[in-house]
Amino acid sequence: MTRGLLRLGLALAVALGGLAAVAQPAAAAPAFQLPFPCDQVWEGQTRTNHSPQNSVDFNRANDEGDPVLASAAGRVSRVANEGSTSYGRWIEIDHGGGWTSRYAHLSSQDVSVGTQVARGRQIGKVGNTGGSTGAHLHYEQRLNGADVRITFNGSQILYFGSRSYTSRNCGGGGNPYTPEQVCGSGYGVVDEQALGTVGRTYLLYNNSNGNNCVVTLKSVSVGTASAVSAFLEVQGEARGTDSGNFTHYAGPVRKAAPGKCVKWGGSVGSTAYTSGFEHCGS
Repeated sequence: MTRGLLRLGLALAVALGGLAAVAQPAAAAPAFQLPFPCDQVWEGQTRTNHSPQNSVDFNRANDEGDPVLASAAGRVSRVANEGSTSYGRWIEIDHGGGWTSRYAHLSSQDVSVGTQVARGRQIGKVGNTGGSTGAHLHYEQRLNGADVRITFNGSQILYFGSRSYTSRNCGGGGNPYTPEQVCGSGYGVVDEQALGTVGRTYLLYNNSNGNNCVVTLKSVSVGTASAVSAFLEVQGEARGTDSGNFTHYAGPVRKAAPGKCVKWGGSVGSTAYTSGFEHCGS
């Protein structure tokens, strides 16, 4: 009896394979946040003739070149350039469970395919590339390849029309800073290391001058002074360190390292990371 029922169940599963697939519960959506730095206010516009219809365009005054952040943690799955058509320069992030997000019309792309990004990590800058008539960010959320209605901080945005939104993309533990903001213009993240759940240390590089930069961001006791450090050592030279009781981050520690290997790392409280000599020239 049991074997017969099992065979019957398997036959039904095969016969109704498509229906069974449809009946599977969708993966829970990531905790998406606005793709902009903490507390920034942006105007979001949705419209019935948008392609795809569930996407949103974001604008604010003089926004060209403004940072674009990952709206949720994930792996960069696409970095593309459509030239003067369609998305222009764009990025896709895979968040797992079938969920992805897209960021289009960028002026710069600061990550590469395969990069693991935390929510709040800068991935590019607002631009006017592709089929765009003015600087803005075109943003989408997708589930299993299909565009879906967008949510931020657990709430669906307005469809259809315009509304102002305040970013709560404040980094892990509410840290409002990104490593690019701390190190300054021209720097992009080339490596990063989580410090358990208490923070993250980053190595950045500036292609224009060959300088490296290290910063450690806290994700606990943010806004309260506590022990944080960041260090950078160019092979053959003395180590530079910034350590103390800081409210948000340690660093930036910058050193010129064109064509040279570096050792880098940092700590939050008793949790620390030290790399070997690596990234020789980048």
